[in-house]
Amino acid sequence: MSFFDNISSLIGNAINNHPGGLSGLMSEAFTDFGGLDGVVAKLNEAGLGPQVNSWLGRGDNQPISPDEIRSALSNEYLGSIAQRLGVPVDQVANILAQHLPAAVDQASPNGALRTP
Repeated sequence: MSFFDNISSLIGNAINNHPGGLSGLMSEAFTDFGGLDGVVAKLNEAGLGPQVNSWLGRGDNQPISPDEIRSALSNEYLGSIAQRLGVPVDQVANILAQHLPAAVDQASPNGALRTP
């Protein structure tokens, strides 16, 4: 099993074992920054509103790249999230790019974020 498979397995287990599922895990990871609301606001401030709005609305979620995550969120922010998720800091942007759209989508079934 490769390093990346191990990380994917770790995140998958964390999602499956968290009572709030993916959106609960992500919300908890962003606790120090205002939960999912806080990260959505940060991404909007960075000019990523079209992607974020697609996650909130009905229909397909637009992707976000790890580079867009890194440019929108500070190293401190990413380090804190990595620590909360228990993943290497150099992988957290990849993990967020992969899972954040679905987490926001799941936490906003009616187009507005709700606390899991």
